[in-house]
Amino acid sequence: MTEPTFPPLLTGSAVDGQIDPFDKACVEAMKGCDAGVVVYNLGANTLRAALVFAPEVPLKDAMAMLPLCGVGFQNALGALAPPEVAVHLDWDGGMRINGASCGRLRVAASQTDPETPPDWLVVGFELPLWPESDDPGETPDTTTLYAEGCADVNARDLLESWARHTLAGINRWSDEGVEPLHKEWRGLAHGIGEDIEMDGKSGSYLGVDERFGLLIRDAETTHLIPLTTVLEAS
Repeated sequence: MTEPTFPPLLTGSAVDGQIDPFDKACVEAMKGCDAGVVVYNLGANTLRAALVFAPEVPLKDAMAMLPLCGVGFQNALGALAPPEVAVHLDWDGGMRINGASCGRLRVAASQTDPETPPDWLVVGFELPLWPESDDPGETPDTTTLYAEGCADVNARDLLESWARHTLAGINRWSDEGVEPLHKEWRGLAHGIGEDIEMDGKSGSYLGVDERFGLLIRDAETTHLIPLTTVLEAS
């Protein structure tokens, strides 16, 4: 397979299937690699990639890169898949295709203080392409890309498209602030208005605040769960 081509400011770095691109991107970021490195693996059954950022804003604002990468994925798949294929995003990074869970986004940073700019931040995603079982009825709440009518979507093309749309989203975020991203993400958010349980809190999922903190309303009050709570240990 021809290696993917990335837009200016982004640099591809392929790894084999034994290496998790997300973990590799975190290691390279710790070593001081430049922002814009895309570590990826075009596996036979799974597409995995991670992008290194060097934020110049506090972590609480830089966390917007997680939903931004999710919107970038929706834009990318929307440009390649049949129009009836619907992509939605869970608050904590889960991705859904036609309502069923299909992969996830992940995020890690050099530190966890929300008021301090991190030295680096990495957002990754993993997307199952083929089902592990010949009987999809065994896992009705989960799906794969090719099980949802996207068999003609080439994984390399999807990775390239994700990189382009994500870079465009970063530029727009830099120029216009978080409001356009907030509006677009809300249109893709899964489960708003439904009951949810997260980080020990349960109630109605009201939406998010201006920094994508989760708002949960129970019988007594509204709880705010910062997006930084989904950070993985680096």
